[in-house]
Amino acid sequence: MEINSLLLAVFCLFLIWLGYKIGLMIKDQEWKDNLPKLKQESIKKSREVLTGQFTEQLAPYMPDFPYSPTECRFIGKPIDFIVFKGMDSGEPNEIIFVEVKSGESKLSEREKKLKDVIEKKNISWFEYKKKK
Repeated sequence: MEINSLLLAVFCLFLIWLGYKIGLMIKDQEWKDNLPKLKQESIKKSREVLTGQFTEQLAPYMPDFPYSPTECRFIGKPIDFIVFKGMDSGEPNEIIFVEVKSGESKLSEREKKLKDVIEKKNISWFEYKKKK
């Protein structure tokens, strides 16, 4: 009776091990099958991001951009541009925060919060002087 129980336990452990190995083989094969698709998706996303970044920096030079490129300062993060309207004439009269979007892209949560802060005029000036 003891030998039968021992054989049954060994057989059960063997089946568990075999199931584990088969599961690993299936998972590995699924990974190999999906790899080309994952690579293509990664390349596509990377191109979209690079195109977006390129477009952001060129936006002030586009014919329909409403501000003078010489009055624009590229920041990149967390906002794309700050426009110092009137700076060309030496009389700045407005500061405009510009976020450039292309295609179907939308404001991120952080950008929405920043927009809200700006629209509520929660803006201040700070002058820092290094002490000698």
